[in-house]
Amino acid sequence: MYEVKVVSNFSGAHQLKEIGGKCEELHGHNWKVEVFINGKDLDSQGMLIDFQIVKRYLNGILSELDHKYLNDLPQFKGTNPSSENIANYIFNALKQKIADSKVMVTKVSVWESDNTCASYYED
Repeated sequence: MYEVKVVSNFSGAHQLKEIGGKCEELHGHNWKVEVFINGKDLDSQGMLIDFQIVKRYLNGILSELDHKYLNDLPQFKGTNPSSENIANYIFNALKQKIADSKVMVTKVSVWESDNTCASYYED
């Protein structure tokens, strides 16, 4: 099995409703996003997937979130824009864009600080 990882980032603000504490106040993060893609076979150029393709798709998704108040976005209507929900959103959006039966998005990790992150993956 092969795995590639692409890292990017975005900045945004949010409020986490009904959790108690200071995160209910408006605040922002410079999120770091890690995307993991796995597959069994390499293409004729010896690559699992071209990094540039993954970067283009990921940066397109992140541009929807960058410098936005996440609570107002339709992607998070009815739910808290927590790091967990952001990871889930990015995972599913990227999974739709990479519609290649040879590779699959296996995990997305969203870091809201140097010491804390949340990840989403499917069994």
